[in-house]
Amino acid sequence: MPPSPRPLRKLGFLTIGLFDEADPRRGHETTLEIVELGERLGFDSAWVRHRHLQYGISSPVAVLAAASQRTSTIELGTAVIPLGWENPLRLAEDLATVDVLSGGRLNPGVSVGPPMHFDRVRDALYPDTAEAEDFGHERVQRLLDLVRGGSASDFGGTEGFEVFSHRVQPHSPGLGSRMWYGGGSLGSARWAGEHGMNFLTSSVVKAEESEDFAAVQLSHIRAFRAAHPDGEAARVSQGLVVIPTDSATPAQRAKYTEYARARTPRTTTPQGPARLMFAPDIVGTSAEIAERLAEHAAFREVDEVAFALPFSFEHEDYVQILTDMATELGPALGRERPVAAS
Repeated sequence: MPPSPRPLRKLGFLTIGLFDEADPRRGHETTLEIVELGERLGFDSAWVRHRHLQYGISSPVAVLAAASQRTSTIELGTAVIPLGWENPLRLAEDLATVDVLSGGRLNPGVSVGPPMHFDRVRDALYPDTAEAEDFGHERVQRLLDLVRGGSASDFGGTEGFEVFSHRVQPHSPGLGSRMWYGGGSLGSARWAGEHGMNFLTSSVVKAEESEDFAAVQLSHIRAFRAAHPDGEAARVSQGLVVIPTDSATPAQRAKYTEYARARTPRTTTPQGPARLMFAPDIVGTSAEIAERLAEHAAFREVDEVAFALPFSFEHEDYVQILTDMATELGPALGRERPVAAS
């Protein structure tokens, strides 16, 4: 038998934050309510996913600023901000501001690469500089340097009645250690480790070394830690889709099972030119899910998770799923932190 999995130290969840185009406020409000519920249930972290030109959260940093004023303990993360849409200097200012407002609870996750459907949005996003933009790791490095207090200007001092700083203000000293890289390839995992970031690994990886999802994800985790200054202590968070059914109604169980069944075909072989592999959704009681995860090669080497909520369920479904995660699944995975009343 392989060694026992690490006891779960941090329990988190990820939500996409969908909304109706005709009533966007309600969708954002329910997302904030879910974050508040997560804190009451004793979750360690809540993460929001970034969606541009869709009916989901397009400005997660703004949403988390609001969440920071309605919560006091839960960590708030982005999984992830695609940096191809961002100016690293301006983003660094926003991240530092929200981190200060939250009392040091922000966990920004980022990724690189050209914006999705870049040929269709380039004229709106970069009308004059599209050909010159760098969408690789250099963009992350710029952001890291600025968040960590690097120079943004060659001038700092007083000019007339105004005082200027050479670095991003506000400066939040702890934020640099809470920067996460969302990666699905071996190269990304190594780069994140070499640059002292934390590593987010989700339900999507590239089939580079094999077509065994867990084995590929495990190789990423090990490569990241091998390259990281903190070695085995370097932080990794896994983000599979798990749906506990302990307190679900029969109708909810049927819906969850059908949701997972419809998504299963994409998990059998690598998809598209990038050869992306998707992990199967795990539906069942918390005991059943814990048993499945205990056999998952990559899960066995992490002690933090941000389980992804399904995209299109109702608010009451999310309440049931999160409650079961906190009260049943967390303890089944070895998490000792007591939960609060919902």
